[in-house]
Amino acid sequence: AGDVVITHLLHRMGYIKDGKCTIMVVDTFHLFPETMEFLKEIEEYYDFKAEVFCAEGIPVGDKEAYDKRYGADLWKENIEEYDRVCKVEPFQRGLKTLKTDCMINGRTRWQGFERAWIDQFENAPIGGGLAKCNPLAYWTLEDTFDYIAKYKVPHHPLHAKGYPSIGDAKDTIPIPEDGSVRFVDFKFEGDKTQWLDYASERKGRFVGLANADGSTKTECGIHVSGAEKTWDRDLWEADKSKVKKIESTEEAIKVKDSGKPSVMVVYAPWCQFSQKMEDEYEAFAAKFGGEVDVYSFRGDEEREFVQANLNTKSFPTVNVIKPDGTAVKYESEVRTVDAFKKFVDETLA
Repeated sequence: AGDVVITHLLHRMGYIKDGKCTIMVVDTFHLFPETMEFLKEIEEYYDFKAEVFCAEGIPVGDKEAYDKRYGADLWKENIEEYDRVCKVEPFQRGLKTLKTDCMINGRTRWQGFERAWIDQFENAPIGGGLAKCNPLAYWTLEDTFDYIAKYKVPHHPLHAKGYPSIGDAKDTIPIPEDGSVRFVDFKFEGDKTQWLDYASERKGRFVGLANADGSTKTECGIHVSGAEKTWDRDLWEADKSKVKKIESTEEAIKVKDSGKPSVMVVYAPWCQFSQKMEDEYEAFAAKFGGEVDVYSFRGDEEREFVQANLNTKSFPTVNVIKPDGTAVKYESEVRTVDAFKKFVDETLA
C-alpha cells in the first residue's frame, strides 16, 4: 500500500513526468497475476513506463525460461538462493543500471520490530553509495489507507480480497485467512484492526518459510545488509582447480560420448552440500586425475538437462561415466577421496 502512496506523491510533485524519479519493479516470476496487471494500470494512469528487472539471463516475463534455468522449485530447495536470484540480485542490478543515487521506498516503523528504527532518510556511506529515503517511516498502516481513500489513489486489487500486504503468491495469504477484512471502494469492511494493529500488515507474508537457521522468515533480503552475498564464488574455479570445468551442455554430452571413463559432479555453488564436498573432490582429482578424468558441471542453471542426462534430482550428484556413455550415480552421502575411489573402481571393473 505504501508504494502506491509514494507513487502518487511523486506524481503530484511532477517528479515522474519530468524524469527526476524512475519507477523500478522486480518481477520474481512468482507474483500474483494481478500484480503485473496492476502495474500496467498505474503505468497508464500516471503516464510512465516502469523499468522491470528479473532473474539474471532471463527475458522479462519469460517464466518458462526461468524454470528451465533455475528450476520452478528453487524457492522450496533453497529459499536464500531464491531470494538472491529473484529479488536481491535483480534489485541491485536495477539500481546500478539506472544509476540510482537515492532509493525511495515504503518501509515504515509500524511494520514491525525489524524496521522499528528506520529513519526518514539514510545517508549514503562516506565515499559514495546509495542513500535511502523512507518518506512513510513514521506512518501507520491506517495513515496509508486514509491517504489512499482521501485522494482516491489506485491501489492493488488484492486489498479488496483480504490481503493487507502483497508479495509472492506462493507464500502470501489474506489476514485473517477467511478474507473477512477487505478494503473495498476506499472503505474497510470487517474488523480493520486485524490489519491496522502494530506489526500486523505483514503477517500474511512469507507464510511457511524459514531461514537457513530455522528462524521464521520476515524479510525477502532486499533490505538486509549483505544479503546479496549468499555465495561469493563458484566452486572448483577453472584457473585454480585440478577438477576440469564443463561450461555447457554440449561439452557435457561430448564427455559422455568420448568413449573414455570419467567422474562428473553436478553441483550448485550455493548448495551447502556442494560446498562441503569441494575439498574432498578436489583432493580426489589431484590424487587420481591421472587415472580418470574428473569433471564438474554447474547444474542449477540447466535443470532439465541434468535431470534427463545426469541422474540429477538434487545437488550435488556424482556420476561415473562409463566408456559406453552410461552415467552411474553415486548414491552414498559419504563424500571422501577413498569413497569416491572405491565407487569408481567398482563401477568400472
